[in-house]
Amino acid sequence: MSPAPKDAQKPYVAYQGVAGAYSEAAAAKACPNFETIPCDQFETAFQSVENRIADLAILPIENSLGGSIHRNYDLLLRHNLHIIGEVLLPVHHCLMALPGVRLESVRRVISHPQALAQCEQTLTKLGLNAACEAFDDTAGAAEQISLYNLQDTAAIASARAAKIYNLEILANGIQDDSRNFTRFVVLSRDPVDPRADRPFKTSVVFALENGTSSLFKALSAFEARKINLSKIESRPHKNFPIRLVETVKRFEYVFFAEFEASMAEVRTQEAMAELKEYSSFFRVLGCYPMDIASESASNEG
Repeated sequence: MSPAPKDAQKPYVAYQGVAGAYSEAAAAKACPNFETIPCDQFETAFQSVENRIADLAILPIENSLGGSIHRNYDLLLRHNLHIIGEVLLPVHHCLMALPGVRLESVRRVISHPQALAQCEQTLTKLGLNAACEAFDDTAGAAEQISLYNLQDTAAIASARAAKIYNLEILANGIQDDSRNFTRFVVLSRDPVDPRADRPFKTSVVFALENGTSSLFKALSAFEARKINLSKIESRPHKNFPIRLVETVKRFEYVFFAEFEASMAEVRTQEAMAELKEYSSFFRVLGCYPMDIASESASNEG
């Protein structure tokens, strides 16, 4: 599936998946006045913004149980888009099948690998004698059952997906942990103006001139200015994957860091200037408002 041509009068937001996907729900929450464009791949969503088919894209970046979506970290580095917002979405999984199918007759469960992992214990407790198979996305798994009339197969997806594809919910809320949230980022061709009058978050990516041995010194730029570093993620440095130090070969990394401060603040500008001193590569991915309401909800859950 590729992005369809859009009405020039309407703003559009691209997401990966089909109707009923959690990404579609995140798009509706983050961009309530936008039309949505489903894309078959994460990269297609990036490209749809770059090619002006969509105005924005929304992509999952991490899950509270499953961890980071590494593919999208790599795509953030490959494409020149800006993070302009974030949204945290509670994930509520359901087990669904064709109408009339009984739980004990299910021989296969299909869904996204993370959804399967997030429901593993509950599926065991349900006593299913079924093999789990990975699918591209949760709603796509539900669509597959409906499209091909799969009588022995159930999907893990959202309640909205069950409604869209005329499936019956066999079990509701089957995630192993109710504190299951996915964090999405909103991407645009242009950055937003950083402000200091409300909580902002900044995302950067950098590679270190002297490799990982200087990481502690680089991170001291945040500590010295009391900037809360909320996340750091390392990925292989694909342009320079190996560093030879004397006779030892060492892997090289780029680091994705997020911190709770705005680029409009003097302390952030000073920290970034110091970080650049240690870096062979540095880029600001975005400075954007924090999703305070959703974070509060997450803490309550």
